[in-house]
Amino acid sequence: MEEGLRERKKRETRQRIADIAMGLFMAKGFDNVTVAEVARAADVSVNTVFNYFGTKEDLFADRQEVAVDLPARVLREREPGESVVRAFRRDFLDAIAGRDWRYGLNQGADVFAGIVAASPALVARMRELQEQRETALTRALADELDAAPEDLAPRLVAAQILAATRLLGAYAAGRMGAGEDWPGIEPDLRTQAERAFDLLESGLGDYGRRAPAEASGGDDGDGDPEGDEQQSERH
Repeated sequence: MEEGLRERKKRETRQRIADIAMGLFMAKGFDNVTVAEVARAADVSVNTVFNYFGTKEDLFADRQEVAVDLPARVLREREPGESVVRAFRRDFLDAIAGRDWRYGLNQGADVFAGIVAASPALVARMRELQEQRETALTRALADELDAAPEDLAPRLVAAQILAATRLLGAYAAGRMGAGEDWPGIEPDLRTQAERAFDLLESGLGDYGRRAPAEASGGDDGDGDPEGDEQQSERH
């Protein structure tokens, strides 16, 4: 259905307010910016801001609806014969190539992460957003696989996949925040991603297995008879 003029203007106004708010948050920090300040900068009333965004945190997480649906979309759009883990591996590697925001690989993702880390309110909101993503993916998996309500497998799968992608994104953002250039980060990130998805795909059965203890030398493991005799003579 084609977007009407009224809907387009509302969408553009919402995006303009969100963009102006993000600029202020990046310049001053989230906790140092008020909704009234955002309204003044956007040349709208405070009520107008709240017509589009329920809370100040919503101004920061303006793509939250898209972000929550993204994992379920990867599941829905996987290719014929493609497993869930394979679909997320492909999607994450594609995001690396395009430096896409959906996994926090875009330019400025380190700044975004820094703003979140400096604000307890945003830390709580991002945690809530992560839980919503996990719940949405769990439901999509359970529906598609017709899992019983007591079956924990869909939630376990969702939690492990999203934990992997979140940690990989944080790894990239951390290196960006340390001042490294993307050409130096990308190959290492790709290697880390391949290893992470290999673990998800093959399971953790052999991960961290200790090497067998080496057999002690001597006569069939009985030690040195002469040494034993000398030791006994000392006592």
